Amino acid sequence: MWAAGVLLLSLAQTPDPSAEGMKALEARNYEQAVQLFTKATELDPKDYAALFHLALAYSLAGKDPEAVPRYKRVLEMKPGLYEAELNLGVLLLRDKLAGEAIRYLESAAAKKPKEFRPNFYLAEALVADGRFTEAEPRYAAALAADPKSAAAESGLGRALAKQNRLPEAEPHYRRAAELDAAYRDSLLELASLFEAAKRPADAIAIYGQFPDNPAARERMGELQLESGKPEEAVANLEAAVAKSPTPANRLALGVTYLRLKQMDKAVAQLALAAEAEPSNLQLRMTYGRALRDSKRYMDAAKQFYRATQLKPDSKEAWNEFAAMLILTENYPQALAALDKIAALGGETAAHSYFRAMIYDKNRLYKEALASYEKFLSMSQNQHPDEEFKARQRIKVIKKELSRR
Repeated sequence: MWAAGVLLLSLAQTPDPSAEGMKALEARNYEQAVQLFTKATELDPKDYAALFHLALAYSLAGKDPEAVPRYKRVLEMKPGLYEAELNLGVLLLRDKLAGEAIRYLESAAAKKPKEFRPNFYLAEALVADGRFTEAEPRYAAALAADPKSAAAESGLGRALAKQNRLPEAEPHYRRAAELDAAYRDSLLELASLFEAAKRPADAIAIYGQFPDNPAARERMGELQLESGKPEEAVANLEAAVAKSPTPANRLALGVTYLRLKQMDKAVAQLALAAEAEPSNLQLRMTYGRALRDSKRYMDAAKQFYRATQLKPDSKEAWNEFAAMLILTENYPQALAALDKIAALGGETAAHSYFRAMIYDKNRLYKEALASYEKFLSMSQNQHPDEEFKARQRIKVIKKELSRR
């Protein structure tokens, strides 16, 4: 009798692992909850509630690979369980398995069509799967359940934008930013969409709302420059360089100064940009042209030479280099550059004319005569002034050669 009483008392005091697991979940002690619910499922493998909470504990502990198969097992044991469908769908979406998540979230949303979470996460999964038209009413349903959800407003804006319905998308982007400051940067995405839609003025207006964002001010300045308004662009690009003096920002500011004919400022910015990014061909060429336009031909030649070293097959770089060599009367090097252009298949009538001029200046009359004649055969009335000069020089050269 005594022994039986001790046994009953012992049984009464045996802790329930599921109950203890719930306490651990409430205390956010997820590792302990995993241990307790694991024990509960071992004691009763058919206890789908314990298995559900084990999956929940794993997911809250950030262990999705352990949670997912257990949620699936719950649904095998208890098909259509709303909480398991919703949680499994959210996990699959989080793990970038949107296509698989959709069927569970669709089932959950069908059970509770007016609830926020199933509609919102289903919409997110549909967007991730590229099904923007189907996502639209789901976001709308989520907003009907929670009109102050910035996430749903933002999602609906993106879904509409992906359908090329930018006028409808715009107010949702703006509403999301109003509801939650964390979504304010999504307006920059809207600005990029305006750019893609060839609405630069609207994009500029948005970028102007981010005066402390160097990237936004840079892009605003670039758009103003592209719109033919360098005088408006310069202040934004100067601000961008002041806060973030990247080679890209300096390049944009340098180009703006060029448009404003502020050559010294342009050269200074481009020099700093080229120094910071010496392997950037476009930057090197722009810097060289700024020097050329400032009539600093020797300095320009050095930059174009470096460009030819960066890209030896660049006809553009060799053309600029050859032109500077001719202007500085470095004729042997100029001829070598013209030979390189010809080898690259880029020789034009103008190149033949320049070659003829060099030979002529150096009294290499046979070579000059051949080059002038080649120029005339290539030009075919495209350069009438130079063709006239070439014919006159041919007459003089032939007389000179006949006297030899």
